[in-house]
Amino acid sequence: MTGYLRAREIAKQPVVTLAGDDIGQVKDIVFDASTGGIRCFTLAGRGLFAGPLHRALLWRNVHALGPHAVMVRDESVLEEDDSAAGPGEEEHPGGDVLGVAVTTRSGARLGTVTDAVIATGRTPVVAGYEAETAEHRRVLLPVTGSVTVSSERVLVPDATAEHSAGDLEGFGTALESLRGRLESDPQED
Repeated sequence: MTGYLRAREIAKQPVVTLAGDDIGQVKDIVFDASTGGIRCFTLAGRGLFAGPLHRALLWRNVHALGPHAVMVRDESVLEEDDSAAGPGEEEHPGGDVLGVAVTTRSGARLGTVTDAVIATGRTPVVAGYEAETAEHRRVLLPVTGSVTVSSERVLVPDATAEHSAGDLEGFGTALESLRGRLESDPQED
């Protein structure tokens, strides 16, 4: 079953081993720009004055991602440094999407990105964005089909404007509704 979390809900989560050892906390989430999936987490120490650990946790080494913790088999699965967080050979360096405009292909501005919505499960991906509208409301906008993400804009199909949710409970329905709309009319993608 797929669940949905805001990226900010994953940041600062403890990273714990199956034996119950607390080995750090999530500092940043690094996404694969080509797939929208999570490539890795960078880690920080736990506690008020703990700084970055300069170690990374590759997604393939995560045992489970839940609403309260990231589980790993043991500490040996951590990378010795955080170089895995950098772009791969075929990738351009990514950017932060926070504050970027969400616009439909026909030019309608839907809002400004305030967070990413992550579909959890074995292969978590960005399933949408939380955006603040011109009226200062927060809406969850699902993404599927052809989505272009840059440091200046998230460009989505026009139908996205009609399929938003006010909370995570309604987000899955909005996403499925958008998928159905795009499948029935591929011209809109």
